[in-house]
Amino acid sequence: MREILIISGKGGTGKTSLTGAFAHLAHNKITCDLDVDAPDLHLLLHPKREREEDFYSGHEAVIDPEKCTNCGLCASMCQYEAIREHSQGFSVDSLRCEGCKVCVTFCPEEAIQFPERHCGKWFLSTTRFGPLVHAQLFPGEENSGKLVILLKKQARELAATSGADLILCDGAPGIGCPVISSFSGADLAIAVTEPTPSGRHDLERVADLCRHFQISLAVIINKFDLNPEETARIEALCRERGHPMLARLPHDPLITRAMIQGLVVTELPDTDFSRKIKQAWAGIEELAGLRH
Repeated sequence: MREILIISGKGGTGKTSLTGAFAHLAHNKITCDLDVDAPDLHLLLHPKREREEDFYSGHEAVIDPEKCTNCGLCASMCQYEAIREHSQGFSVDSLRCEGCKVCVTFCPEEAIQFPERHCGKWFLSTTRFGPLVHAQLFPGEENSGKLVILLKKQARELAATSGADLILCDGAPGIGCPVISSFSGADLAIAVTEPTPSGRHDLERVADLCRHFQISLAVIINKFDLNPEETARIEALCRERGHPMLARLPHDPLITRAMIQGLVVTELPDTDFSRKIKQAWAGIEELAGLRH
């Protein structure tokens, strides 16, 4: 079983649109959306949820008004200004609470509970392209890396029981915690970039991260024709670092038309653009050792 991770150094490069197309082209796979802060692969795949589970991670302080004597010690000790005083006493602002447990430890009345924080939900779903493992954190919640690890674990278990040959992951943009967690167990990373100075800079950061974790990286330049000079610079960077160039995709309104219809671009009538995506996927299969 192989794991392929689609990433980008920044948002808006077309990563999820390409992941959806690759999910259409791939065979015997599990698709996994690892962008748990702002997932959108479901907008293309229209999943039907078969299993829904709560995700808990970390803790938060909760004041018991029956035990609280309104001494104010917790508020004076909280470095995050998460404890607020009001007419009925004190309460904890859950968006500010960092779960440091200082208030819990020093409350003289033991009036502060410390339950696990309900951060979001994760799902196992079916789609027209097969199983999808995905999740959604609640607004402002953290621990996205931990949720990514949970999703990858569920995807691997599902792949093992179903006999899938591939786990295809749509990673989060950037190089932060969820992306780092996404690298765990990956065999190949595909970076989708765009020909701008920021796109090239963020590709360099992604490439550095792949090198650190010893993950092979290949590159797709999306909308390459908008800035031929930057495209040339990115190609030179890839040659210098030894990253295979899988495709140079032109700017094409076809992507938008497909999204409006809730489809991936390879589901539309065959075009030169979709043929380039199919060629890119063939290159990915070869790099990942999926072609026999």
